[in-house]
Amino acid sequence: MSGDILKGKTAIVTGATGGIGRSICTKLASRGLNVVVVGRNEAKLDEIATSVIEYGGKSLKMAGDITETKFVDRLLKESEDTFEKIDIIINCAGQAHHDDFGDVTEELYDRIMETNVRAAYFICQKALPYLRKSGFGTIINVASVVGHKGYPQQSVYSASKHALIGWSKSLANEIYQDDIRVHVVSPGGVYTDMIALTRPDLSEEGMPRPEDCADVIEFLLDMRKTNAVIDEIEFHRKNKAPFA
Repeated sequence: MSGDILKGKTAIVTGATGGIGRSICTKLASRGLNVVVVGRNEAKLDEIATSVIEYGGKSLKMAGDITETKFVDRLLKESEDTFEKIDIIINCAGQAHHDDFGDVTEELYDRIMETNVRAAYFICQKALPYLRKSGFGTIINVASVVGHKGYPQQSVYSASKHALIGWSKSLANEIYQDDIRVHVVSPGGVYTDMIALTRPDLSEEGMPRPEDCADVIEFLLDMRKTNAVIDEIEFHRKNKAPFA
């Protein structure tokens, strides 16, 4: 696409090995972005990095634990060293659970909060100097409808997404005058492996696909060419009552 505002931009995508993360990576690649694919499973990252190239983008594979500060520092430095800039951060990594409140262990609580809240928080904090130089600085945090609602057997997951949305709002108000946009995408049930864990009562029928979430993120990035800013997009499966 001639004059594409996204072509040549550099995006870091955490949780790249998940269903939604993978779709985001290939969607961005199809627009000619440099995509830094981040996850723990090196073999899966190899596959995704190859897909990024096949879809028309350039890729950098970064295997590691985003809850570790040293890895985050290396992630940002190698991304800039490879592509000379960082324009977009997409925090898609997340962990979920399906447990009664009384059965949640301290280990489970800490693991989910560290991945869903703390890691994303400090990735954004450490990325700010890079984004301020970009001229296209954009942060997209993938939350969930449970960040607005409380579903049974999802107490820690719900708490983590409430927290993610909360600090995203605060961050957005701190840095919008630096021309850095902060968006939240809050999907309802998307047909991935994670939904089988969190909502075993749901069937595939009527559920959005990971590609639908990637389309929403592409839309938010395309809105950079306008003066209209969309803070959050929340969407749900088609067979769920509207505004419920």
